Amino acid sequence: MTAAPDSKLAAHWVPSPNFEPRPEGRKPDTLILHYTGMEACDAARDWLASEESKVSAHYLLDEAGVVTQMVAESERAWHAGQSYWAGETDLNSASIGIEIHNPGHDFDYPPFPEVQMQAVEALCLDILGRHAIPKERVLAHSDIAPGRKRDPGERFDWARLARAGIGLWTEPVPLGDDAGLGLGDESEAVAELQRDLRDFGYGVEDTSTYGRGTEIVVEAFQRHYRPARVDGRADRSTRETLKRLLIVRSGAVV
Repeated sequence: MTAAPDSKLAAHWVPSPNFEPRPEGRKPDTLILHYTGMEACDAARDWLASEESKVSAHYLLDEAGVVTQMVAESERAWHAGQSYWAGETDLNSASIGIEIHNPGHDFDYPPFPEVQMQAVEALCLDILGRHAIPKERVLAHSDIAPGRKRDPGERFDWARLARAGIGLWTEPVPLGDDAGLGLGDESEAVAELQRDLRDFGYGVEDTSTYGRGTEIVVEAFQRHYRPARVDGRADRSTRETLKRLLIVRSGAVV
């Protein structure tokens, strides 16, 4: 463990015992954003610093935007858990994790304060300046663990980060009044949706049947990329926003 923070933005260095070396030659190519899901940031910091917890993150940001580093970027922190993205199942080895203090969905899920978002933006840019992390690999915890995790959630301002050059984004297609695809549907349209989600990176099976697995992945997609309505139904807005993102990722102009 290094004796000083990697980031000049870190005001504190509170080492967590919960880390290990990255596999030899493995460099982080993914940035994963979380919320703490605890009522108090001090309690979250103490938990991340506790050997008992068996969890950690590289950075913790409090509601005032104060940055604490807890694991060196060169080390493998334990923040992703059981997860998947674009064929990768060991996201801890592949990533840098940032915990952003917010009580989360179980505690009324308040907005992320402006000063906190400013700090998130600055820290992300700082990390991206040191590591070759492509835009499409700046992800939510919910992206890599749909159904199991909801953070940082639909109130997190991904569009703001994208304007600063952080993450992949397109303006979501406006909501309509179509019912969309949902549980029990079986069609080529469902198969196409599943292919698009899998192409984008999500872990979803190509079954042509809209089961619970597809629904929770659609919910995760909506939380990040179409947050106006998170209901797990693949309406036109959801499907077309996904199509646009695939085009943007390819480098084409939408």
